Amino acid sequence: MGDKISSGLLHTLLTKLEHLTLALEKASIAEYIELYRKPKRLLYINFLAGIARGFGLAIGFTVVGAFFLYGLGKVASWNLPVVGEFIAEITRIVQNELARRR
Repeated sequence: MGDKISSGLLHTLLTKLEHLTLALEKASIAEYIELYRKPKRLLYINFLAGIARGFGLAIGFTVVGAFFLYGLGKVASWNLPVVGEFIAEITRIVQNELARRR
């Protein structure tokens, strides 16, 4: 009876070990370990990722800003009293800053 328990326990352990091995392979642990062994490569990859994020942020902000300004222009064309005064105040501030810098 001790042999049956031992073989069942051994089978269960081997099955769990196979599942653990597959999980580690899916998680690409070996690639992460390789990156930590080569810090220059890790810095290079992070540098490229930072450039890509910065570029994406700049493009995204430009597109969103353009849509905002376009919408603000459309709202200004409706001649709403409160919005018109707000836009006039922004225009006055910008003109004063430009005149001051000259």
